[in-house]
Amino acid sequence: MANEKLIQKGLEAKARLEERAKSGFGDTSGARAKVYGCNSTSCRSAGGESVIDSFNQAVDANELSDQVRIVPTGCMGLCAKGPLVKVVIDGMEDQMFKEVEPMVARLIVAEYITPVLEGKISELPEFLKQYTLDLNSPFFASQQKIVLQNLGHINPESIDDYVDFGGYQALKKCLFEMSPQDVVNEIKESGLRGRGGGGFPTGLKWQFSHDAEGDEKFVICNGDEGDPGAYMDSGVLEGDPHAVIEGMLIAGYAQRATSGWLYIRAEYPLAIKRIENAIRQARKNRLLGDNILGSDFSFDLEVRLGAGAFVCGEETALIASIEGKRGTPRPRPPYPTESGLWKQPSSINNVETFANIAKIINMGAKEYSKIGTDKSKGTKVFALTGRVRNGGLVEVPMGMTLDEIVNQVGGGVDGDAELKAVQTGGPSGGVIPKHLLDLPVCYDELKAVGSIMGSGGMIVMDEDDSLVDIAKFYLGFTVEESCGKCAPCRIGGQQMLDKLTKIAAGDGKKQDVTDIKRIAHAMQKASLCGLGQTAPNPVLSTLKFFESEYTDKIKECCGGCACSCNKNEAAK
Repeated sequence: MANEKLIQKGLEAKARLEERAKSGFGDTSGARAKVYGCNSTSCRSAGGESVIDSFNQAVDANELSDQVRIVPTGCMGLCAKGPLVKVVIDGMEDQMFKEVEPMVARLIVAEYITPVLEGKISELPEFLKQYTLDLNSPFFASQQKIVLQNLGHINPESIDDYVDFGGYQALKKCLFEMSPQDVVNEIKESGLRGRGGGGFPTGLKWQFSHDAEGDEKFVICNGDEGDPGAYMDSGVLEGDPHAVIEGMLIAGYAQRATSGWLYIRAEYPLAIKRIENAIRQARKNRLLGDNILGSDFSFDLEVRLGAGAFVCGEETALIASIEGKRGTPRPRPPYPTESGLWKQPSSINNVETFANIAKIINMGAKEYSKIGTDKSKGTKVFALTGRVRNGGLVEVPMGMTLDEIVNQVGGGVDGDAELKAVQTGGPSGGVIPKHLLDLPVCYDELKAVGSIMGSGGMIVMDEDDSLVDIAKFYLGFTVEESCGKCAPCRIGGQQMLDKLTKIAAGDGKKQDVTDIKRIAHAMQKASLCGLGQTAPNPVLSTLKFFESEYTDKIKECCGGCACSCNKNEAAK
């Protein structure tokens, strides 16, 4: 039964959102200068916290607290150059500073911000230019940010910042202008596909859950990002937690769900801290709980921590873990939308998928669907790492080629060696050779060459990298992370790894390559879940495009050919 007091508080919260919309969105502090300091895990590991502290101290020392606002933000993207700081002063060109140290922070305040505000200088001092990045460079200019649009602009620990930039307007629109089926239809029309790796149409999954009957319904956020070198989801949770919460609220309304769960691995303490803080703020502002914004919709969220098992990225294993069981997959059907968490209808999407939802509602499905390709709509966030100059988080429209991402956004290979290949999709993905770099990055095109989109890991490799060792590393990872429930994955993975280890050590035989291919194809067909089905991808793709690297390591010879190996010399 509706509580009149809760409804009244909810209506007051709705009125505040409406007032904010009328006055326009953006920074409302009135400060003449803003200093945005990256406070993500990446920049913090390079000393970002002390840099932000130094800015605060310098601003206080120069008595500028009423004119300068210091904003600790989420990831600004170019992680390889952190700590990053962006300075925005009224009437001046924005400046992005790289590799900032506490002393540099004090100099920026004393020698740039203060004299500009006092009218003594009108441009950046020459000695500070060595620390700047060109905001018009391809790294920044070639991106199209939807999921990451707030990162670097808001304090992720402030709900007011999120609301100032349009936050929770999409939720209000859904609750008071759209029916649950209207919302499902909008997501369908947008063409959004799941960003967790499989690429299943999000609207279709929501439709299944909407139509399902159950005593309860659950919306689950998969934040169990475990790919080596991947930090897209943790970056979004750290930098824009309210966007994920708003996406889950809209999903809950659309699917007629009663509550939601965020499953996040315990290795991401900063992401956990910020999402828990955001949940508390949302409850306080009547955006979670009973009668949200004075409506009939009630919905709340709970965080469940994962213990770091890679297999729990698979939805049925994730559900088992939330229930307190060992995280192992089960056969499907029934699918979670029919029988999921505690055997109730449950839909699971990953962090990036939920972060798209409010943006789609605000911009409209038709506008969103204009971005990307016919079958892969919107943008995709990648963790661009490896032998690349501009490593970090990037967001580009679907259909941008690998060449554009690596050489334009990423700045090309870091070093003198030539680019050799790009690996996409993490341990479940494939290795794509240099001659295929004109490949558009979208679900179907990647699948066609033996790779996958995955959650968004993208690793650049050069001529000094051994692809046999790369395949061995990833296979070793998936063997270690296998739950062991099904024989094809448990036994086949270890057999492949044993043979691959022999080849890498120079002790392999030609038959080992044949056996690896046979085992890999058996695993793809017979494994219970996606971990086992995709574990052979790095091996098969490297064998497809770089088999000579395998054969070069095999010293076996019949003694009857024209080569100069030891066995042939002995035969002579």
